[in-house]
Amino acid sequence: MPGMVVFGRRWGIASDDLVFPGSFELFIRILWWIGTMVLFTYHKGHFECNGRGVLHSYLVGLLVVLALIILSLCAIVYISAQGTITNPGQRRSMPALVYLRAILYVPELVWACLGAVWVSDDGRGCDPATVGAVISAVVASWIILLFTAVGVVFVFDPLGNPRPQPPAMEPLGVRDMQSSEGTQFLSTARSLAVKVWESRLRLLCCCLPQDESYRAAFSSIAQLFSSFFSDTDLVPSDIAAGLALLHQEQDKMERSRDPDVVVPHSPSSPVGEDLEAELEKATHWMQFAAAAYGWPLYIYSNLFTGPCKLSGDCCRSRVAEDEIVGGDHLGCHFSSILQTTGLQYRDFIHVSFHNQIYEIPFFVALDHKREAILVAVRGTLSLKDVLTDLSAECENLPIEGVSGACYAHKGISQAAGYVYKRLVNDGILNQAFSIAPEYKLVITGHSLGAGAASVLAILLRNSFPTLQCYAFSPPGGLLSKALADYSKDFVVSVVLGKDLVPRLSIPNMEDLKRKLLKIVSNCNKPKYRILLQGCWYELFGGDPDDCPTEMDNRREQELSQPLLGEESLIVRHSSSYQSLGSDESPAHTPAHLPLFLPGRILHITEDGPTRRKAKVLDIFLVDH
Repeated sequence: MPGMVVFGRRWGIASDDLVFPGSFELFIRILWWIGTMVLFTYHKGHFECNGRGVLHSYLVGLLVVLALIILSLCAIVYISAQGTITNPGQRRSMPALVYLRAILYVPELVWACLGAVWVSDDGRGCDPATVGAVISAVVASWIILLFTAVGVVFVFDPLGNPRPQPPAMEPLGVRDMQSSEGTQFLSTARSLAVKVWESRLRLLCCCLPQDESYRAAFSSIAQLFSSFFSDTDLVPSDIAAGLALLHQEQDKMERSRDPDVVVPHSPSSPVGEDLEAELEKATHWMQFAAAAYGWPLYIYSNLFTGPCKLSGDCCRSRVAEDEIVGGDHLGCHFSSILQTTGLQYRDFIHVSFHNQIYEIPFFVALDHKREAILVAVRGTLSLKDVLTDLSAECENLPIEGVSGACYAHKGISQAAGYVYKRLVNDGILNQAFSIAPEYKLVITGHSLGAGAASVLAILLRNSFPTLQCYAFSPPGGLLSKALADYSKDFVVSVVLGKDLVPRLSIPNMEDLKRKLLKIVSNCNKPKYRILLQGCWYELFGGDPDDCPTEMDNRREQELSQPLLGEESLIVRHSSSYQSLGSDESPAHTPAHLPLFLPGRILHITEDGPTRRKAKVLDIFLVDH
């Protein structure tokens, strides 16, 4: 449902979003009215204290104001519960009710001030219970007014200036702005949207430095966010309802799927080694990818024994400054790496916990058991890493010997470039191979570290032809098709079940947006029921067939007049607009080039949804 337009602007709340807040306030107001009525009845006819006339007027006025507020809230809750997300016809009177409720804040404010004056000046000598009740009423009024002000701030949309309305001859929902006036408006709106998102990012990241690199990152991420949300007219509750419906719909599809259909491993596929041996290697290298996170992950994984094991090493430093650099609590970090990997102190060549945007921690060590020089790159653990993740636009990554378009995720590519410069320019790899020249090079990482490890492996491949890379849960939008195919010979991406990170990419997010719009527009239930059933389903489970998500034939005719449908949730502007039914997806426009997972994919799934322990049975290596 498009945001509600009141007071001359669009707000980040729809006309069907007032069921829950209205019901909660209605409950409080009814209790408040009953308490005030009891107090008034108890003292009726014998207000024998200072300011009794003021007290009598205050209680009578409060009862009247509360009664009017209760009636307005009943109307708001009832009207807000009518219709569906895309069928607001039955809620057309909601703006008038909002205006009425806003007007009632004026007498409530006046009566709150009146009660405060009576308590401070004339309350002495009165029954303590009466004084306490009046104080409670005054405090409750001010608390509700305060929460109302906070709520207004939360639902305020900085981009809420009304959009130009389509001409009367245009079909419903089609807002084609090809005119110069419309083009100018859209250009201004886009610039304002970027500035708003940039301000939000700076506020969220106020603890970070505000130098040029961070400002550039904020601007880049703001452009990504503003472009993603620019062609929709949804409020947050619409997105929550759509996600709940999509979850139930996907569970239906999964349960209807034939459980006996399993993608077998083909012996002729270019696995390179036996599948079990590949899995055993991945298990071994995973501990190094986890160790790169330092003491936070170690403590999380060993809640009871971890603090005791690290307590001695956290208070002293056994590491020379030229061997371990950057960050705080270096002793704790290094001790946790030793505990996780089982390596000795002398096995480490270089450890860096230096962390800035596009600069991530890593360590280089010798694994004598596997005769490997290991480079482990840390994943996302700080706000700076999040900014690196969100810098998701494409960046050229030319590689010698690779034909076709070569580009990669910008933030991860720059992070891999930082590690590459440290390893090569600072002579870290030369130092390692001078100690163990016969060892092979292995690169690993998890999440952000997996993406950086994959790009790093591509950068080092020509210099180290035998290197191998094990990427655990790498981001889905990482490499172009040419680079992804090139990496199949030396990169293995390990994906566990329904892990979200390997499925994250801008095209996938665009696809999610289209599916969300479609399922929301086709749902025949009011939003409050969708959210209630969705919360129940998430908390307690159930049969997704009991939660219908598509419009049934019996009510389709009833709900079609008026029906906004999918197009009402999309702002169509100029030629950049892509309809839901269009074959040309906006996800594949030049701004959103398709990116893929690196290398071959080792997908590990559970053997049945009801098993507590995952059995490694459905494991297969696949190409893209």
